[in-house]
Amino acid sequence: MTELDDIDRAILARLQVDGRIANVDLAEAVSLSPSACLRRLRALEQEGLISGYRAELDRAKLGLDLTVFIELTVESHSRETSVVVERALAAIPSVVACHLVSGAADFLVEAAVPDLPSYERLLLDRILTIPHVVGAESTFAIRTVKTRGPLPLG
Repeated sequence: MTELDDIDRAILARLQVDGRIANVDLAEAVSLSPSACLRRLRALEQEGLISGYRAELDRAKLGLDLTVFIELTVESHSRETSVVVERALAAIPSVVACHLVSGAADFLVEAAVPDLPSYERLLLDRILTIPHVVGAESTFAIRTVKTRGPLPLG
């Protein structure tokens, strides 16, 4: 793990709130000169601590009104099985997050779809056709309270 000082943490915390902040404003927010701030920012990117910049989109305004969490079980537990399932899930555009988990399920998948018929097609035509997947249990989000909040850097 890379050692972070207070300034690095301040840069990362500020970027989590506003990834589009201008370097001069970021520098001012963390009490650095713009050139020193840019050097630190580039170093954080090179270390891989900043894995990318992206826009956060409004699912409902894009017609993706249904968020579903799907617990998947697989028939055998091996690295090969995991790779097959992970690659198949990563290739499905509706799958917005996927985690290998412990417990009753083997994978926890988050999907964003327009409606129940779309979810049915996703489940029956895409997810349950993945080799090694033998079961799925779904939970539907009624309302999203918080998404991808900032990571605790303290």
